[in-house]
Amino acid sequence: MFVDRAVIELTAGTGGSGAESFRRESGVPRGGPNGGDGGKGGDVILVADKQLTTLLDYSYRRHYKADRGQHGMGSNKTGKGGDDRVLRVPPGTLVRDLDSGELLGELLGDGDRLVAARGGRGGRGNARFATATHQAPRRWEPGEEGEQRMVELELKLIADVGLVGEPNAGKSTFLATVSRARPKVADYPFTTLKPNLGVVELPDFRSFVLADIPGIIEGAHEGKGLGHQFLRHVERTRTLALMVPLDSPDADAEYRRLRSELQNYAPELAAKPHCLVFTKADLLGPDDAPPEVVAPEAWGRFVVSAVTRRGVPELLEALWAKARERRELDAEEADSEW
Repeated sequence: MFVDRAVIELTAGTGGSGAESFRRESGVPRGGPNGGDGGKGGDVILVADKQLTTLLDYSYRRHYKADRGQHGMGSNKTGKGGDDRVLRVPPGTLVRDLDSGELLGELLGDGDRLVAARGGRGGRGNARFATATHQAPRRWEPGEEGEQRMVELELKLIADVGLVGEPNAGKSTFLATVSRARPKVADYPFTTLKPNLGVVELPDFRSFVLADIPGIIEGAHEGKGLGHQFLRHVERTRTLALMVPLDSPDADAEYRRLRSELQNYAPELAAKPHCLVFTKADLLGPDDAPPEVVAPEAWGRFVVSAVTRRGVPELLEALWAKARERRELDAEEADSEW
């Protein structure tokens, strides 16, 4: 399971102060106190939203603050409460207090809510302090400060698309090109020693999660190389992109090796929908065709270059469409289980 984390600072609203006020009416030279209470400060509330799949938005902004309550007024008028600050997060988000490590809550289903920082109580106005022996109090209270805390958001992600290929197939370079992820990229096998995760952002607020999986080699299902570590991560993706570089001495054989390793590890992996992606298209001449590869099970074939971006937009649109399709199927299956 891939883990997405974000640390943010939350400040709830301070309560409004109570008012010091006295009645001023004709014929009542010494009116009694009528100072109203201050309004409550706004809360910071986290809400699960099924339209979101990552914590990406919280990497751009760190501090979130709710509004303070209004001060009390004369005529025993209570100040208006401060507006809450509502932050939307993907379902499955865990919320922890960063300092204490306390789990504040889990937002598992769409619409789940958690008050992560509570607004301060409004201060009492002087009307609250009137007694039989003290009928003109000037005492009033300031509003309480709202809670302020650093919280850690943690989301266990299922990658929409897993990039599968032998070492040096160009997966890390592709991921770095299409997302903000910055995996280690070098020209030697096993550059990627653990999964790298990237979020691909497309126009119209569309996004999907892409995982660069450690390079697979023949014998991975027996634990060779990074075998079992690699394959455990592939199990949790929704669809696969099998990547074969155009400088491969035998592209068809390389594709068949990838399929064989998935099949040998677990037949359900080989049954996952996949597309075939030829990488390093910048090595291809303008009139050259990609090599012949027999891949009747692939739902699509693409020729891309992370260097020139040839074919990249078309591939991303196709992966987005497939990811959306698989998400909807997963959601339907989850609903049917209930």
